[in-house]
Amino acid sequence: MPKLIVVEKPDNWKINLPDVEVITPNVYITSDAYQNVRNIKVLNLCKSYQYQSEGYYVSLLAEARGHKVLPGVSTIQDFRFPSIIRYDSQDFDDLIQGTLKTVAGDRVEFNVYFGSTSIESYNKLGRQLFQLVQTPFLKAVFSKKTKWVLQSLRPISLAEVPVEDKPLFISALEKYFLRKRDYRTDRKKYDLAILINPEDDNPPSNDRALKKFYKAALETGFNVEFITKNDFDQLIQYDALFIRETTNVNHHSFRFAKKAASLGLVVIDDPVSILKCTNKVYLHELLTANKILTPKANVITEDNCEALPSKMGFPFILKQPDGAFSKGVHKITGLEQFKKIRKSMFEKSDLLIAQEFLPTPFDWRVGIIDGQVIYVCKYFMASEHWQIVNWSAKKEDGKEGNFESLPVDQAPSGLLKTALKATSLIGRGLYGVDMKEVDGKFYVIEINDNPNIDAGVEDKMLKEKLYTTIMEVFLNRIKTEK
Repeated sequence: MPKLIVVEKPDNWKINLPDVEVITPNVYITSDAYQNVRNIKVLNLCKSYQYQSEGYYVSLLAEARGHKVLPGVSTIQDFRFPSIIRYDSQDFDDLIQGTLKTVAGDRVEFNVYFGSTSIESYNKLGRQLFQLVQTPFLKAVFSKKTKWVLQSLRPISLAEVPVEDKPLFISALEKYFLRKRDYRTDRKKYDLAILINPEDDNPPSNDRALKKFYKAALETGFNVEFITKNDFDQLIQYDALFIRETTNVNHHSFRFAKKAASLGLVVIDDPVSILKCTNKVYLHELLTANKILTPKANVITEDNCEALPSKMGFPFILKQPDGAFSKGVHKITGLEQFKKIRKSMFEKSDLLIAQEFLPTPFDWRVGIIDGQVIYVCKYFMASEHWQIVNWSAKKEDGKEGNFESLPVDQAPSGLLKTALKATSLIGRGLYGVDMKEVDGKFYVIEINDNPNIDAGVEDKMLKEKLYTTIMEVFLNRIKTEK
């Protein structure tokens, strides 16, 4: 990928990096050479990113041209709202306190160059700040009353870099450009990142499936790497992001999806799908409004929950709006249990959803990507349990029920039609639609972004073709958008 450094005085730059060209903002903005070429990495080192400045327009036009630019316009806009940046820094408060615990006084400031600092013990915090606002050079100021808090975080220009820091920022710049991916020998055209969580006990894809995704990506024509939550600052390096860890809105997976989308990457799961699918209250309203059959349900608050038993009768299902993998879901069989369970659930959410209990021996799951069905499974209930997963089971072999995979062309047509209609309301990403069949009717329980794809289960019918199909969706979207 060709690389550009955009800076006001290129003649002052003596940098020896392959495929790196140093140009002025005026050249980048006006030259035809950069207007119609995609797949360029742009490092914007202009002296100002203020609105309507040349630095602002370099990032703005880079995004319009489909170039990978640092900083992006959304990051530049973030600096207009320092209170939001300070609030987001609370996500790594433990790191802040641990890093600065030996500092004397009530104020400390330091510069961050692509995540590196002049104080080695601050580097981990520096990388986190760089991930928070991906900007080449930053000045961080922390203050302390009862504990250390981020007071300000702002971009700095080259003129503000102290002479003694010049070797550090040159080294950090070289490391940024000379990622291992930039000097591979195979030189495939596109780069795919697969976001995983190695510590997750219940990931959406098992190790065998991840290896199959990796192999399919290579065969489709991608350079592919597995990344984790610590690689947020590397997203700009890729053309596509495939999220294979459990998603949630209040979670780093959502931040990855949003950032990747803002950088122009093809993203599955995209942030809109995560936002819609991970909230059961939203799904209930969406499906009901579009006349898709669902179990009878009521959205309840602490103010109206007392009337629920008379409306629904026992048993019914009580759900946390953002639960996943059958967690945050309770079968309510009596009034005292309802009072106890709802109390703890209302501590996490102002709204809960109560759903009619439809006992069935199995749940249907229909896997869909880009508007096409790629697998159909039956997930049977766990032994002596009402869900497909029994998280309280003492024995591992009693935790999950059996499964059965069916060829798509042998699945009930009503099942497929309902699943496709339901997912069309969300988007064209990768979804798993959970349904119950009662008296020949198909009731949508929920739509999952980030559905399970495990080797030996969901791939039982299509085998390797399942993984290839998903990779081809990525490739086709990249080509369309390029």
